[in-house]
Amino acid sequence: MKEKNSMITKDMMMGDIVKKYPETMDYLIEVGVHNADCNTIQDITLEESIKQNGKNTSDMNKFVSKLNEIVVKNMENKSKNEDKNSSQAKITITKKAAAKIKELIKNREDKGLRIAVIPGGCSGFKYVFGIGSKSLKNDVVIDEKGARVFIDKESIEKINKSNLDYIDSLSGAGFKIENPNATKSCGCGSSFR
Repeated sequence: MKEKNSMITKDMMMGDIVKKYPETMDYLIEVGVHNADCNTIQDITLEESIKQNGKNTSDMNKFVSKLNEIVVKNMENKSKNEDKNSSQAKITITKKAAAKIKELIKNREDKGLRIAVIPGGCSGFKYVFGIGSKSLKNDVVIDEKGARVFIDKESIEKINKSNLDYIDSLSGAGFKIENPNATKSCGCGSSFR
């Protein structure tokens, strides 16, 4: 019988457990499922694997509960680390950039500048700018100098601690990012590595 919110059950295939929840490997080996990572048992259930390893299946519910505790704890730790990294995410918005963002989203409180980093450009990654209507689930939201910027969590890792500026010159106008994380950038400054 499956527990209501269990991720792992005794009827689950070992290959699926190891693939989806690699954090359980240490425990599986600790309790004597020595061949937990062996290809020969990938297509048998957790219960069958326990029996094959000569272990008593009378405590199967306790065993499955422990595996699920490991999975939940791992998920919580990942979530805490993501929240910690997101709360430490920061870019500095210059006065010129803030003024331009406010001009672009005038009279629209829920909007902001959306910044994304995508593969492309002559150096490996490029910056993409647009107007975002609202923050998305995976966004870091930065409010500074009256301007709002939305950056997805994958992109913020590549531009964290950068400066966002707005340049208006004879050669062109646009947002510019001074990125201390870039190891190389192209001559025009629109792509980086």
